[in-house]
Amino acid sequence: MTTAVDTLTDALTRWLPRQRWYAAKDRTPDLVHVDRVTTLLDGDPTLLHVLVSVDGERYQLLLGRRASLPAALADAAILDTPDGVVYAATHDGELMSRLLGRLHGAVDGPVFEPEPGARIAFDLPARVVGVEQSNTSLIFGDRYILKLFRRVLPGAHPDVELHRALHSVGARHVARMLGTITTRVDGVPAALGILQEFLPDAQDGWTLATTDRAAFGDEATALGRALATVHTALACAFGPRNIAVNDLSDTADRLRRWFAALADVIPELAPHGPALRAAYDRLRDARGPFTLQRVHGDLHLGQALRAGGRWTLIDFEGEPGRPLAERNAARHPLQDVATMLRSFDYAAHHGGASDTAWAQRMRDAFCAGYAEVLADPRDQPVLLHAFELDKAVYEVAYERAHRPDWVGIPLGAITRILGTAS
Repeated sequence: MTTAVDTLTDALTRWLPRQRWYAAKDRTPDLVHVDRVTTLLDGDPTLLHVLVSVDGERYQLLLGRRASLPAALADAAILDTPDGVVYAATHDGELMSRLLGRLHGAVDGPVFEPEPGARIAFDLPARVVGVEQSNTSLIFGDRYILKLFRRVLPGAHPDVELHRALHSVGARHVARMLGTITTRVDGVPAALGILQEFLPDAQDGWTLATTDRAAFGDEATALGRALATVHTALACAFGPRNIAVNDLSDTADRLRRWFAALADVIPELAPHGPALRAAYDRLRDARGPFTLQRVHGDLHLGQALRAGGRWTLIDFEGEPGRPLAERNAARHPLQDVATMLRSFDYAAHHGGASDTAWAQRMRDAFCAGYAEVLADPRDQPVLLHAFELDKAVYEVAYERAHRPDWVGIPLGAITRILGTAS
């Protein structure tokens, strides 16, 4: 006999690949298993917190159930059952406005804990943010923003760990962390979400850069200064765990391993293989001393907010497609510089354009701002080229899975960077 869980599993197998935050949109799941269901609210509507395993990766879902769905929630429907319609509850403001209050002080399942000194209002209206990729965020009364990590990974989460460390040293250019949602998975603590102050008047860097390119030069310089300031704070906060090295052989090995793993499944990368490996190997000839430290890990224009006359960096979780241990490891700070430079290239292609001259001006302005605080990144072209290439390779894999029409942007960048580096 087919059980309710079996029916839900079948429905999720069809529903998951259509979600923006699902990591493997390019294939139908082979195995979906419901690991845990926690009832947060009973009645009509019902709110459920669900952990599911999908082909070996674990995700969290917030599911609602109503006897009938209002028209505003029709697109959120997942499954009709004899007990009502099961749907994606993050779209339901009535349920989401009660989420933090239900999780605060919970004993089993997910638990919300405010940060020391944080006073949280649990009666604010909630709405979902609809433009994200790998996570889902909720805004509470224009005061807080809750980011729900869709993929659940046991262990220290970089977004939580880095924000706590940055605030411990009084860092500027980061939003205040107000609380976390956690649970235990396989006996190990796992972060499910992070609550932060919301900046209601903020504009993200991508919007600013693509709306008025001519005026963005000064902003790029200020953004470079902000990143260098955050790097300085991270170096201070994690001082005892920073790593001093005289060469970057381990970094070169890591980049080669990542490329090898992708080259086997992405034929577009094959023609660039020898030149990419050579660019990574040139890191071995660079001589330090170098300091490896915690970094943002996935910095781009969409993760920089301009509000109150200053830049605020957000989303310190690193690239979601990388293993958690790798995202938590010490890296060279120029990794963050390189990923922002790649973001300028994407902005230069916005709207079908290919304004490489503008991208170069933004690169120079950003690096000049960084150099006002720390060493000029342009003085390390071998490192910058290698890190930019690594990011572009990652982008090729991402675009093939999520936005195939965009794959030409990182492929073109690989060709240009290799031409410069050779």
